[in-house]
Amino acid sequence: MEHVEALAYERYRNVDRDRAREYIIQSLEEAGYSPQLQPFDGGINIAAERRGTDAAAGTILLGAHYDTVPDSPGADDNATGVAAVLEIARLLANVETSRTLELVFFDSEEVGLLGSLAYASTADAQTLHGAIVLDMLGVACRTPGCQQYPQGLPAVALPETGDFLAVVGNTERLDLLKTFSTAQNPELPPVVTLPIPLRGLLTPDVLRSDHAPFWLQGIGAVMVTDTANFRNPYYHQPTDLPETLDRDFFFGSAQIVLNATVILLN
Repeated sequence: MEHVEALAYERYRNVDRDRAREYIIQSLEEAGYSPQLQPFDGGINIAAERRGTDAAAGTILLGAHYDTVPDSPGADDNATGVAAVLEIARLLANVETSRTLELVFFDSEEVGLLGSLAYASTADAQTLHGAIVLDMLGVACRTPGCQQYPQGLPAVALPETGDFLAVVGNTERLDLLKTFSTAQNPELPPVVTLPIPLRGLLTPDVLRSDHAPFWLQGIGAVMVTDTANFRNPYYHQPTDLPETLDRDFFFGSAQIVLNATVILLN
């Protein structure tokens, strides 16, 4: 929770996003990475990589946006995602894998996915074997009926309680979704995979995060999430604070992401 608590302040104004960037860069450098700034019209992404042993095997991207909406400290949205990427980066810094691990912290997600749009349009993005985008990992609800869903999802039975980790992927890359099912075990939160056809054309609510620009470029990507406003009453509010998070759920969700990332890197 250290990273979440350190980042739990409004990260909307330039000065506040500068502060968040400094924290992310320092954390990456302490873990042995050499982060690079990637400016674009509207913000600055942060990227770092740990090279794999087989250049032909491609790259796995693990990313999260670090900005917030105005007047929200964004503990769940998206300090949890940033914290998970930073911790996984630390754990894998010296682990040898076939594929390269690319870490990206996206700016300006809340104002139109600007950071991921900029990144997904680069030549580097075309070398990706897959992208894992983390957007809110820390809230669970356990009262029947507390979990809501966007319209247009495939007609499958879905839980009424929000104690699962959702993994949203495009049907063109079902292998990425299957990896997350494999990464779960009985001691961790359940995983619900949601394969979305037609790159989300019929389900616009699932295109609200940084995985969407990768889909539009034909790049396999998943969004890993606690489902945001479909579960979290503090979404985009001043009350999105560390004390509203379910720590066990958050830690379990981060462990699932770590497990899946390791599988995909090998």
